[in-house]
Amino acid sequence: MNEGGPKLDEIDRRILRALQRDASQPQRALAEAVGLSQNACWRRLNRLQAEGVIKGQTIRLDAAELGLPLTVFMMIRTRNHSRPWLESFRREVLAIPQVIDMYRIAGEYDYILKVVAADMNGFDQVYQRLIARLELENVTSLITMESIAAGRDIPI
Repeated sequence: MNEGGPKLDEIDRRILRALQRDASQPQRALAEAVGLSQNACWRRLNRLQAEGVIKGQTIRLDAAELGLPLTVFMMIRTRNHSRPWLESFRREVLAIPQVIDMYRIAGEYDYILKVVAADMNGFDQVYQRLIARLELENVTSLITMESIAAGRDIPI
């Protein structure tokens, strides 16, 4: 699980599991939960951040509650795999706030985007923007009906 990366002991894992559940908890509560003094916990947190294990702290928002109940996965295939095209593609996609995740993938398609929108019209605006600005071979959209297990914790 940890090959080539930082060496994590069980206390590090407890800290990371606790933070995934609730990163907003006070450091004192975190230290108590994992059985450390506040200073020892602080030192471990700093080490985990310096090693790149902890990339920052965020909160999870409910897109539907914020008026964005539609989630669509866009599968994109392109014929162009040049560095300039990829840079342009990244720039264009990252400029669209409704695209909340983007991955380069192996297989039949080259990229997958996770898009949130208020409705089909909102999604279509994203789609139209992409096809107008980028040379794409194929775009397939998968419209979600229900979120069953989104944003799960990383198993540690």
